[in-house]
Amino acid sequence: MNLIKVFISIFLLLPLFANSSTDIEVSEEEKYAKWAEAVWKSLDRMTGEIKLPNAVATLNVPENFYYLAPKDAEKVLVDVWGNPPGQNTLGMLFPAEITPFDHDSWAVTIEYEEDGYVSDADADDIDYSELLVQMKSDTELASQERVKQGYEAIELVGWASQPYYDAATHKLHWAKEIKFANRPINTLNYNIRVLGRKGVLVLNFIAQIDQKQLIDSNLNSVLAIADFDQGSRYSDFDPDIDDVAAYGLGALVAGKVIAKTGFLAAAVIFLKKFGVLFIVAIGAFLKRFFKRKEA
Repeated sequence: MNLIKVFISIFLLLPLFANSSTDIEVSEEEKYAKWAEAVWKSLDRMTGEIKLPNAVATLNVPENFYYLAPKDAEKVLVDVWGNPPGQNTLGMLFPAEITPFDHDSWAVTIEYEEDGYVSDADADDIDYSELLVQMKSDTELASQERVKQGYEAIELVGWASQPYYDAATHKLHWAKEIKFANRPINTLNYNIRVLGRKGVLVLNFIAQIDQKQLIDSNLNSVLAIADFDQGSRYSDFDPDIDDVAAYGLGALVAGKVIAKTGFLAAAVIFLKKFGVLFIVAIGAFLKRFFKRKEA
């Protein structure tokens, strides 16, 4: 009889435990939403003509995009998306209708590598199928080292878009499909390189492979946003005084060659890494904050 009473007592208490769990969950959602709203309001979202911090290039950001300066970009990459700190980008581009908190968000990071003038003399001679075979092999070796260091394995699946070089604008772009062992969706590593007199502007999309069609539709818009200033353009190269990079277009795609060591430096791949709170419920909870865009 006592055992029956115990079971009855437990049964009666279950709703109380359930409500307590729900209250904690709602509290955590509210806490996260308030933090997210504060971060969103703190971001200085800019459009128009924007001089990049290194003063060699200018962005012309249309109304359907917005630019975040380096400090705000770091905040998004590290605090919101969970990447390691100290990325030192020149900023980020987002489509105007997207916030960093949207589950389908995508963005473009901007960097500048001043390694010298990259010759495009070999542009028509590069066998990208052969290059891909070598890149897959290099990625497999790099993956083995990652696993030894406690990181997840990584695999280069193949081209998502084969490299294309526009000799008129001196802009190169390509896309790789990358598989991380512990991620259900493959990563789209979409790259743009703008060649300049003394270096290269590096624009990298952060997106998932299922957003490939969306990125393709925005590629030309992003290509048109970034250009070097007069005096720093590719056509301004002076062979008598300017340095020439120790690598060509092929190495830009494979990973730039470090002259002193001869090794390839693997490109950094930024990821969107949301926590367990990013479920349907909190998405709906946050929506009322982020869909009220400020003018």
